[in-house]
Amino acid sequence: MSAAASAKNARFLGRSNQGGRPDGVQVILHKGHAFVGHMFSDGYSVIDVRDPRHPKTVAFVAAPKSTRSHHLQIHGDILLAVNGPNIWAMQQYASQQDYYAKSLIDSVHTEQPFAAGLRIFDVSNPATPREIAFLDMPGFGAHRTWWVGGHYAYVSVNFEGFIDHVLAVIDVSDPARPKLAGRWWLPGKNRAGGETPPPSFGKRTALHHLISAGNLGYAAWRDGGFTIHDLSDPPNPKLISHRNYAPPFGGGAHTPLPLPKRKLLVLADEATSANCANGLAYTWLIDMREPSNPVSIATLPTPADEDFCAKGAKFGPHNLHENRPGSMQTEDLIFATYHNAGLRIYDIRDPFQPTEIGYFVPPPPERIVDQRPNPAKVIQSCDVFVDTNGVMYLTDTNAGLYILQYEGR
Repeated sequence: MSAAASAKNARFLGRSNQGGRPDGVQVILHKGHAFVGHMFSDGYSVIDVRDPRHPKTVAFVAAPKSTRSHHLQIHGDILLAVNGPNIWAMQQYASQQDYYAKSLIDSVHTEQPFAAGLRIFDVSNPATPREIAFLDMPGFGAHRTWWVGGHYAYVSVNFEGFIDHVLAVIDVSDPARPKLAGRWWLPGKNRAGGETPPPSFGKRTALHHLISAGNLGYAAWRDGGFTIHDLSDPPNPKLISHRNYAPPFGGGAHTPLPLPKRKLLVLADEATSANCANGLAYTWLIDMREPSNPVSIATLPTPADEDFCAKGAKFGPHNLHENRPGSMQTEDLIFATYHNAGLRIYDIRDPFQPTEIGYFVPPPPERIVDQRPNPAKVIQSCDVFVDTNGVMYLTDTNAGLYILQYEGR
């Protein structure tokens, strides 16, 4: 581990530059291999991590030109990969902040071809993924998915005629023949249908993704807050409740992690501005004993071991370890990425007084591959996956994959 890194209860094991494509977003483990979606490279990579101290990149699966596959899901031997425009490579924005300032349909204008939909692979041999299907969904494509087996995957999709991403329910009971089974959106998103967004939509109301637990679904809508749904009939989600803390807070609802045994929801609001220009973003702990009336009871402590707002680039929450089947499943610990503050580990056994018990802050990236305007040479920790042995896989948009061992209580 570099002397420039700092850590507590997290021990460095290894690092991969992902075959020269160090731009990582979502990471999922399958059969001793880390599958990493890319922010700027059009496709995803597969890294053999059976020896975590010596990871080896074994495959890069290219997406169509100008198409991102930055978010992935795996169950059994089936991988779902989103397809949507690589908006950064298209040089659409004068600053990163522009991406978050208004609806996608109003901010992206391109004549470049790209694929829009969901691509499905057989990964029974992890080193040689084999494409078996593509579900074309015209528009600006898919952003993120949730699928842990069963008939239905929940996908955020910007359909043609809509102003931004909405919920799509995809029937994947036959992975070789996926089909759209249902849709749901907050009123005001279907411009082609004559809907007008209400003023409460804020800067950008778009589904980031939905996570299900039993018959309930928890969805984060960026500046549109979060919703709770009855999923007893998956193709026809029914709204139970909708809450929005923006304003007075900054919005950016990103990851809704349910803790069903404890009847809690952990909601990470994504930090979207450099140097805290829009204020701090928070990760909320929400009492879900009554789904029709969710109540915020605490926030995770904001890292304060250095002046992260002055460090450069974004500081604050991005993603959470999502307790997927086959990974570490805990309702007492939260593993969270905090952009330039690296990986943070929290103990929430007392949900009214959560405490930080560990962290890993990588050194600055060796080089910048970030295609967004004016990138700073600092880490931007993106996603974390924790296996059943407490091995943590941490991605970065410039610094590749860090492999760490959790050593806390």
